[in-house]
Amino acid sequence: RMGSLTNDLPKPLLPVAGKPLIEYHLVALASLGITEVVINVSYLGHLIEAQLGDGRRFGVTIRYSHEQQALETAGGIKRALPWLGDEPFLVVNGDVFLPQGLPPLISFSANDLAHLWLTDNPDHNPGGDFALEHGRLTLSSPKLTYTGISVLHPDLFQHLDHGAQPLAPLLRQAIAESKVSGEYWPNAWLDVGTPERLQQAGRMTS
Repeated sequence: RMGSLTNDLPKPLLPVAGKPLIEYHLVALASLGITEVVINVSYLGHLIEAQLGDGRRFGVTIRYSHEQQALETAGGIKRALPWLGDEPFLVVNGDVFLPQGLPPLISFSANDLAHLWLTDNPDHNPGGDFALEHGRLTLSSPKLTYTGISVLHPDLFQHLDHGAQPLAPLLRQAIAESKVSGEYWPNAWLDVGTPERLQQAGRMTS
């Protein structure tokens, strides 16, 4: 969908107001006090490593989880679990833009497997993804859009096979078991999925 823009650059390195998209995330993570970061890399991943290095200049420490083929979100997390530990961890999609930074850290319920931030449905996702009712996610309607920002528990991936695996089926199963909390994200957010939205992200910084 990004056309020629990603022929020579992976999407997280596309510039927004002159700075690679993923660098906004690293600065935001450091401001929250999160200093240990794992980045899943596949397509042109060596360029991401060359740009970000060990993360020191952003105030974080970066480890890279290399994928020979793209493993999708759940598959990539499954591969990276040895570096993520036994406690819940924050997940940030590399192709979303939040000009006002990331949400504050939450107190994760001991019985839950996930906490998601949802926002108003953009034009490219009018049907939304999940419903939010009194701080809990449900599969009813009307639905809001998942921002790509979540806190996930390693147990969510306990029985997942290795290989390419999407995250949505795991979330839907956990929601059906009433093990997912959530909240509404009121600030600016953008899925940088097209050249037009990349230009829009640049305008959001001014």
